[in-house]
Amino acid sequence: MKKTFVNKEKLEAIVKQYPTPFHLYDEKGIRENVRNLQEAFSWNKGYKEYFAVKATPNPTILQILKEEGCGVDCSSYTELMMSDTVGFAGEDIMFTSNVTPREDFVLARKLNALITLDDITHIDFLEEVAGLPETISCRFNPGGDFVIDNAIMDTPQVAKYGFTREQMSEGFAILKDKGVKHFGIHAFLASNTIANEYYPALARILFQTAVELNQETGAHIAFINLSGGVGIPYLPDQQPTDIYEVGRGVQKAFEEILVPAGMGDIAIYTELGRFVLGPFGHLITTALHEKHTHKEYIGLDACAANLMRPAMYGAYHHITVMGKEDAPLDHVYDVTGGLCENNDKFAIDRKLPKIDIGDLVVLHDTGAHGFAMGYNYNGKLRSAEVLLKEDGSTELIRRAETPADYFATLDFSKWKK
Repeated sequence: MKKTFVNKEKLEAIVKQYPTPFHLYDEKGIRENVRNLQEAFSWNKGYKEYFAVKATPNPTILQILKEEGCGVDCSSYTELMMSDTVGFAGEDIMFTSNVTPREDFVLARKLNALITLDDITHIDFLEEVAGLPETISCRFNPGGDFVIDNAIMDTPQVAKYGFTREQMSEGFAILKDKGVKHFGIHAFLASNTIANEYYPALARILFQTAVELNQETGAHIAFINLSGGVGIPYLPDQQPTDIYEVGRGVQKAFEEILVPAGMGDIAIYTELGRFVLGPFGHLITTALHEKHTHKEYIGLDACAANLMRPAMYGAYHHITVMGKEDAPLDHVYDVTGGLCENNDKFAIDRKLPKIDIGDLVVLHDTGAHGFAMGYNYNGKLRSAEVLLKEDGSTELIRRAETPADYFATLDFSKWKK
């Protein structure tokens, strides 16, 4: 059974200060989780977690991760700006993007970020707009299906990202001729995978590719970026990934493939936005309305503009009705928001305890790709973000939007008298 990281009494005190809806983050849980991740990969001297900023783009969250020794993975101009402002610099920033605008590459080079190229044509483009650095990474897409134990985990061949295997060899050779001295390899082959076997299987593919590229081109490969993909158990009956077992599996592959090839100095990087933050965020809402028609509905004061994943992917987010954790699940509801879209549903035919108007309703696992995917359809305003600090106090780390924010980019002067 999933449990909230805050109890009813504490949450009632918090909502007196911050009106619902808002996203709440657990600082203690975040820090402990990062430390476990780092311990699991401590066997690799160069290991570093580059937190995917797109998952939770908030400077206070980034500062916490910076204090824990993480870098950042940026994919846009504004993510680079935010990371720079927080104090990340140089090789603490990984810039991994696609269909990359000129100005993004220019800023990444200005910040001396590690750059991952998504396409072989970007070699000439980067050289033209910002110059080539001495260290660069290339994103590898092996194509086909990604299979573990005869089960298809994902289908890289339909993904828009990365170099083919032939392009990796060609790209490394071109970059080496142009003066690049150190190389990285990056790949992302499956999303939100809780199987402990995923990272070790990916590692074997990338480690073998690294050996081959070194032999083919003579390129010095400095790091291998396993990227993201390690998931979290959204469903209450799912078992979480054992990050220590994952770390041991990657170490075994490292020692069997890279060390015999004389490449045991390669650093291992990860970009685990969802794994690092996902379980440590809740969307805090209030039951606003109930409706009894062809189905039973509970309407919340939040909507898909606050948490898009259920509407966009049909994704499951567990729901806790505060104070009724042990009550029987004897009601079946569609739990909805107020957008003028019928897919604005946080849950469909979900068995829950009886929900009364005014109940605090918590949606779990919104710490990554929650607030970040918000939007303003129907004129909805994005919610606040609140940090539950280690000492039990709270901090408003992003205020809720106001109508003035919504209208800020419009010019109403012609209608004003």
